[in-house]
Amino acid sequence: MPDKNSILLKKYSNRRLYDTEQSAYVTLADVARMIRDGRWVSVVDADTGEDVTAFTLTQIVMEEAKKKNALLPVPLLHLVIRYGETLLADFFDKHLEKMIASYISYKTMADEQFNRWLEMGTGLAETARRSIPENSPLHSLFQQFFSGPPSGKDNGQTRDNRQGEDDSP
Repeated sequence: MPDKNSILLKKYSNRRLYDTEQSAYVTLADVARMIRDGRWVSVVDADTGEDVTAFTLTQIVMEEAKKKNALLPVPLLHLVIRYGETLLADFFDKHLEKMIASYISYKTMADEQFNRWLEMGTGLAETARRSIPENSPLHSLFQQFFSGPPSGKDNGQTRDNRQGEDDSP
């Protein structure tokens, strides 16, 4: 998916990466940051012109995995090693990217829906707070769960003083 947002890096035999856009050497961490910022990175061997993008990105993933001491479950790693050149290579080429993109899309949609529910719940709590009269038996119960008086105004009394008043005949 290279586009105008792509960066060409050259990999030299000393394992250094050269950013042709910035005319500067970059680290694997810099490349990871570029990708997280939405850039598309292509890496070519400076001597041969061979595309080494997949190898370089795999190095980044492995470095990230080293920090966390795990990337993929051990049984899956066994399958990758056992069937990597045949069955799994086909799966990775055709399906894995789509599955991850679908997961990210679903997660984003679920997060947005959950946030809408939270906002709706906050609005309902405020509506309930306004609708419960101060002389209602539910008033003191409501006060235990939500700050501020249900009417939306504070008459300057503490909760203890208000409870004392509620107990009087």
